[in-house]
Amino acid sequence: MLTTNPFDDDKLREECGIFGIWGADNAASFVALGLHALQHRGQEAAGITSFDGKHFHTHKAMGHVAGNFDRDKVMRPLAGSTAIGHVRYATTGESSLRNAQPLFAEMAEGGFAVAQNGNLSNAMKLRRTLNRRGSIFQSTSDTEVIIHLVATSSFSNRLDQLTDALKQVEGAYSLLVLTEDGLVACRDPLGIRPLVMGKLGEATIFASETVALDVIGARYLRDVEPGEVILVNDGGTRSFRPFEKLAPRPCIFEHVYFSRPDSIAEGKSVYEVRKNIGAELSREAPVEADYVVPVPDSGVPAAIGFSQASGIPFELGIIRSHYVGRTFIQPSQEVRHLGVKLKHNANSALVAGKRIVLIDDSIVRGTTSVKIVQMMRDAGAKEVHMRIASPPTRHSCFYGVDTPERAKLLAAQMGIEQMRDYINADSLAFISIEGLYRAMGEERDGVKPQRCDACFTGDYPTQLTDVAEKEAAVSLSLVASR
Repeated sequence: MLTTNPFDDDKLREECGIFGIWGADNAASFVALGLHALQHRGQEAAGITSFDGKHFHTHKAMGHVAGNFDRDKVMRPLAGSTAIGHVRYATTGESSLRNAQPLFAEMAEGGFAVAQNGNLSNAMKLRRTLNRRGSIFQSTSDTEVIIHLVATSSFSNRLDQLTDALKQVEGAYSLLVLTEDGLVACRDPLGIRPLVMGKLGEATIFASETVALDVIGARYLRDVEPGEVILVNDGGTRSFRPFEKLAPRPCIFEHVYFSRPDSIAEGKSVYEVRKNIGAELSREAPVEADYVVPVPDSGVPAAIGFSQASGIPFELGIIRSHYVGRTFIQPSQEVRHLGVKLKHNANSALVAGKRIVLIDDSIVRGTTSVKIVQMMRDAGAKEVHMRIASPPTRHSCFYGVDTPERAKLLAAQMGIEQMRDYINADSLAFISIEGLYRAMGEERDGVKPQRCDACFTGDYPTQLTDVAEKEAAVSLSLVASR
């Protein structure tokens, strides 16, 4: 199958997106609109679960929200004034409908639906324990671990059961839980994954990003705080803080790439932060050139900032077509290579004979950068310089981002000059970790950094139980084979 999205195929994949609403007629319709706005966070599957006061209704489908949740025959059965939804990119478990969320279970206390953005770093260990106790799993998603922990909790109150379950997990999560008792929103004690709260009339809304509030005309109230559990039902809105208070470590990559540029994250405009990153990058790694060219679309704000700070004109040297799907045809090998230009093509009339500064948000495996640089050279560029709006990605993420294993991360295997040679650029530079924090108006504390920047530094804010057990098993295997 021909992939017509060659640049995006080498990106860190967004975690997932969640959206929930309590107290609105046709709640599922608002959820569908909110999920549209969060589609960039996951394109493999989408799902909605609603509650009409008596019954839960769920529809899940592989693919995008559009085409699956814009038909009356799908939306009409999703009745009720409360609903939660999810868009998925697989970080644990294979890409299949059984792993699409929300996940739903009938428990002794009634229905329980859950949608998660994040990843539990001890899910496999917990799963083995639950299996030994008799739990039967219906999916390979780490989210289902939470359902079984709730179902086997010794507490009688549903909120206490959920809290008990979450105290046993490690890692990063933002959760929406829908039960007969109400809608629950919660965020991990470190606040690694984002979650915001809003209002639309009398309705209360939770979403992964503020842009999902904007699209339905809701107003932003505040972020759900790290470690906070919020219950919304007919009795009103109540906030609980059942976890030990920790210094927050929100994901820094939300500002670099994951969030939409028109979102507000932790009170900061994502668009403005990305422009600041570009400006800081221009000061750290100046270059003489004719044009600043963004790698579309994620490199655009940083390229604008680089251009404004350096005085080098911003130009669209790569043109992206927005009318080509993810796959197109099944061609021969020689035609497959030509298909790359269906989605991105060099603006040859602009590029030819010029010195170009390419701005991208990251380098992961490096395959994308090789293609982009070669595209510019084929278009006649005199020089091709590459500037990256994040530090080198040297470590895998275990908190809900689909990162290649470390052996496949280019920056983990090569130095900057080796990388430059590999992608065939005239020069290559990344923003420093200190520069990235400065662009956000902060300073990095090397002892206790304010954010999760583990993909750059290897400074993981939680235990990684499953990873440690896997590495130990590999070590034992190697010893046994000697």
